[in-house]
Amino acid sequence: MMPDRAQIQTKAARQAHIAAVLATNQVRSQTELAAVLAADGIATTQATLSRDLVEMRAQKVRGSEGDLVYALPAEGAGGVAIGVAPPQDPAQLEARFARLAAELLVTAEHAQNLVVLRTPAGAAQYLASALDRAMYLGILGTVAGDDTILVITRSEQDAEEFVSSVLRLAAS
Repeated sequence: MMPDRAQIQTKAARQAHIAAVLATNQVRSQTELAAVLAADGIATTQATLSRDLVEMRAQKVRGSEGDLVYALPAEGAGGVAIGVAPPQDPAQLEARFARLAAELLVTAEHAQNLVVLRTPAGAAQYLASALDRAMYLGILGTVAGDDTILVITRSEQDAEEFVSSVLRLAAS
């Protein structure tokens, strides 16, 4: 079904169409995806498709025919791509965060239940993503800028414990 060209002028609309294509087709390459989109009246470059797929967290998984195809994380499944084995175990995710904290964390401070982490310019979103995936129990969420991450914890005690923990990681 060809979408109305006026509807596919925004990034969000293009990504929604990509999600629909990946849900209904076994797409093996970005070239193949570009061809499907072009057939639907959506002209895009490989660079744009690459950025979209990264942003949408698309992964290559084994398709029904045994070849690698693109899949998106399942809604409400903790970010697990459809057809993929369970995500990395929590210990691996925590180890990844620990490694990145040791490399990227500059300072960590808390005020009540809020924690502010500072990183070098451009590194905050990368570290925040690793922290989000590590799923620490006392953390409600994160907001990342360019060099600053705001971590919202459940309590002041959780904030204190997290700051102590993350500073130990950074010192290692």
